[in-house]
Amino acid sequence: MVQLNVGLVLYGVSTALLLRAGLGVDPWTVLHQGLAEVSGLTVGVVSVLAGLLVLALWWPLRQRPGIGTVLDAVVVGLVTDAALTVCPRPGTLGAQVALLAGAVVLNAAATACYLGAGLGPGPRDGLMTGLAARGRSLRVTRTLIELTALGSGWLLGGPVGIGTVVYALSIGPLAQLFIPWLELRPAGVERDPS
Repeated sequence: MVQLNVGLVLYGVSTALLLRAGLGVDPWTVLHQGLAEVSGLTVGVVSVLAGLLVLALWWPLRQRPGIGTVLDAVVVGLVTDAALTVCPRPGTLGAQVALLAGAVVLNAAATACYLGAGLGPGPRDGLMTGLAARGRSLRVTRTLIELTALGSGWLLGGPVGIGTVVYALSIGPLAQLFIPWLELRPAGVERDPS
């Protein structure tokens, strides 16, 4: 539970840092920010509502949420809003780039941390695996979900930029790097050296 919550808190902080960098964010945050612009709600509240809505989509897919799934749907958005209140906007392009790079690395480590706890995937990840279990390619399913979130968010005015591309190209390899170090295993199970 400690590792799960540390991961979720760090994920919310990294999302706030991506927003503050002002160079573009991950596809789901583009959607959340676009919905926030249209609705007048905060990006964190929109994130919570979107997470709960996506979680409801699990029902017809017969996906079973874990405690991590439910906490993900709530904690990340609340922490994002809290972090946005204390994180200043960088004043120079160099500071924006550094903040973007740090936020992407932190996001990957946070992802590995909460997934490594093994207490359930986030709502969006469970939607992906639920749809893929219906005979669709996981890669294609994930890509279509991400593109749908990105396109919808962009149409609503969400922030798309070079940071969105950096995130898209680097999050997978970075998360893969961190997961072996943060994955909890039962006693006696060795870490895969690959």
